[in-house]
Amino acid sequence: MRTQLDERMDAGMTALTGTDGPLALGEVTLGGIALPVIATVPDALPAYFRHYAVEHHDKVFLVAGDERLTFAEVQAVAESVARALVAGFGVQPGDRVGIAMRNSPSWIALYMGIVMAGGIATLLNGWWQSEELAAAMAEVECSLVFADPPRAKRLAEVADLGAPVVTIDDMQPLAAALSAVIGRGGGDVALPELTGNDEATILFTSGSTGQSKGALSDHRAVVQAVYNYLAQALVALGIGTADGEVSDLQPATLLNVPLFHVTGEVPVLLQSFAMGRKLVMMPKWDAEEAMRLIEAEKVTYFVGVPLMSFEILTHPRRHDYDLSTVADFAAGGAPRPVEHVRRIDAEMGGGAPLVGYGLTETNGVGCSNWRSNYIAKPSSTGRAQAPLVDLAILDDHGRPVTQGLRGEIGIRSVANFREYWGRPQATRDAFTADRYFLSGDIGYLDEEGYLFIVDRKKDIIIRGGENISCQEVEAAIYEHPAIAEAAVFGLADERLGEVPGAVVLLRDGETLTTEDLCGFLFAHIAAFKVPQRIWFADGPLPRLGTEKIDKVTLRAKYRALA
Repeated sequence: MRTQLDERMDAGMTALTGTDGPLALGEVTLGGIALPVIATVPDALPAYFRHYAVEHHDKVFLVAGDERLTFAEVQAVAESVARALVAGFGVQPGDRVGIAMRNSPSWIALYMGIVMAGGIATLLNGWWQSEELAAAMAEVECSLVFADPPRAKRLAEVADLGAPVVTIDDMQPLAAALSAVIGRGGGDVALPELTGNDEATILFTSGSTGQSKGALSDHRAVVQAVYNYLAQALVALGIGTADGEVSDLQPATLLNVPLFHVTGEVPVLLQSFAMGRKLVMMPKWDAEEAMRLIEAEKVTYFVGVPLMSFEILTHPRRHDYDLSTVADFAAGGAPRPVEHVRRIDAEMGGGAPLVGYGLTETNGVGCSNWRSNYIAKPSSTGRAQAPLVDLAILDDHGRPVTQGLRGEIGIRSVANFREYWGRPQATRDAFTADRYFLSGDIGYLDEEGYLFIVDRKKDIIIRGGENISCQEVEAAIYEHPAIAEAAVFGLADERLGEVPGAVVLLRDGETLTTEDLCGFLFAHIAAFKVPQRIWFADGPLPRLGTEKIDKVTLRAKYRALA
């Protein structure tokens, strides 16, 4: 039975994307498959930036401590960066230019400048250690990397990076932080005219193969993903206002998720241009500081991993802050416990719960569930996000299963990534013949088209929204000379959803403590990947008939001990 909210959402989307609507649909054929596309929008990110920098020129765009920057100010700096990249750094269209930095106005202006210059903005994970950063740079053959001082220090530990690293003091105001870059010249140099087919971004994703892969997207995919989110937001705004009332508050959101993740990049950063939305930066997550900023900056939308909104909900000083401007408390990156959904609805004073499901390879688009529908189905990640997403549940041969049966979740849209850089076989394996991206998640659709995710096909742990490849952590453990066998798997955690756990077998005659092994791992992999619980086995780990370690048996045994 379709809900009244679903009917209103569908009617609103039809009006928005119909022939005479502001986001009217057209069609594009990619890989022999006809896909819907929003036809009335810019083809590429530079045109997108220019359009909304003019439309919202004097509105505040970025708030970082005491610094407040308008859309026009950030656009002007980004254009200067782009010209300097072309004239002073020799960046050519298609060059991979890395950003290894924490969130800052400098990160945003560099991202904009790289794509304006025709480069591919390569978003390196700021939590990675030296070896991980170097491996990702080598994977996609970066020609240049911008790094803040902590990341630059890590990269300096690598003997041969194969690309110059430019250190950016991002603690300075934007113009000062990027003065050395802009000072390389550029002036009136012409910037390339880009189309939707040109390459735009590389984000990194951990898969069952262990090493992070660089997911390449073109401008069309990224821009269309942004407008797919915008269409959802415009429909929600129309439904959420009473008697046609429109708030006079400038839309505003906290930037409390990493920009190198797809959530930070697409629905938070890039969508903000079209919405004229203010981004309020948080250098480090702290629930009380988040509440202080929400009140001070009149934040209207909150998104983060489920843990973040739950920490606000349960904070002992929550009632000391005015959070009434927040219309939605959204979450993504990991399942949100049913109890959290109901408590946010009941206790947050009007801010409604919302959840989204998407992947790096889909540029974040997929499904969403919100407000009364989310309350009614709190364990569902919602319906396919109109107007672009085609969702399917597939069997092992890539064929749709009967409605209600379980299978692998496939997502098809013009927003899907193009390829894994330099990995043609992995790219082929990621898609069905008719261009559904295979998510690696197992789920089913109910009669109303709501998706329920029940398992994962890939050997991945999701810790507070951060994907961890079990094989990658195992590979790091095996680097220790005392280790004979190792198996890594997820352990349930109330705060983070899952954390890594490991069972290891030492080589004969070796001794090793948990502290020693963790200390070794901290030097080689990001801290969030290091197992939080390690067991030392007293005999060989169980094996399957294929001689692979029997993780099913190990998980069942050691999860019971956790």
